[in-house]
Amino acid sequence: MVDDVVRATGIEKSYGRVKVLDGVDLSVAKGTVAALLGPNGAGKTTMIRILSTLVRPDAGEATVAGHDVVREPDRVKQVISLTGQYAAVDELLTAEENMLMMGRLGRLGRVESRRRAAELLARLDLVDVRKRLVKTYSGGMRRRLDLAVSLITRPPVIFLDERTTGLDPRSRQTMWDIVSELVASGVTILLTTQYLEEADRLADKITLLDGGKVIAHGTAEELKSRLSNEQVELSYADAENYEKAVVDLGGSALHRDPQRRSLAVATDGSAAQVRVLLDRMEERGIAVATIELQRPSLDDVFMSLTGGERS
Repeated sequence: MVDDVVRATGIEKSYGRVKVLDGVDLSVAKGTVAALLGPNGAGKTTMIRILSTLVRPDAGEATVAGHDVVREPDRVKQVISLTGQYAAVDELLTAEENMLMMGRLGRLGRVESRRRAAELLARLDLVDVRKRLVKTYSGGMRRRLDLAVSLITRPPVIFLDERTTGLDPRSRQTMWDIVSELVASGVTILLTTQYLEEADRLADKITLLDGGKVIAHGTAEELKSRLSNEQVELSYADAENYEKAVVDLGGSALHRDPQRRSLAVATDGSAAQVRVLLDRMEERGIAVATIELQRPSLDDVFMSLTGGERS
């Protein structure tokens, strides 16, 4: 599509006899967030490295902001920012010095470099440690600084490779807020993440890789709908009622939890179907203590489609 800022077609990459990417197609529309998910070794980081011109594909084509990643790598580098799994800041400089250095390398003026550095250090809660050498920072502080450095020149396209791994919940929330603000301003973001909640919350589109191939693509809701089975969990106050329910519903139960005295059965999520189920329990003299409707999560989708370790 014309509005696709990132576009890849038939990307292949092998290392020796190991095929890491096998005909991957990918597109990211302007001003949206796209997430690459997949098990360890699925090819997510390799795809990011190809799009950021760090690795040359064996086959296929890829463009970023209209520039070919193989034929025009310098043009691609001018419009992107990459923050990888490990912080890439100079630990012998202070946070402020790192920021100012990257601002000047990005051809910002002295005044603008200082203004942007102050703004981003404040946004990422690094003001109090801005004068400290980075080698004294914790891992989470380095990751926050790395993100600040990558944003100082206001790149229109940002690649985030497992950027929130190792961050505490507060820092992760700040990161999510920043991503939302960037996208609202028209920035395009492609991210990989270990946190499926993160993809569910942030991504407009999700591409699921496994074995170097795209096995699913769509919005979070579209992927969840592939499982189709919403569940209603019925909990019972005592063992007697639980055992009666097992006898009555055991054949249709998706899972049983004797310790919690609960059963889960498939449902379409409608109030009418839940009412029928509760009426059935009442008719049989089985007392239900609580009910809880559960929709499939991205974790469920991930495990169903890959059958592997999430990453």
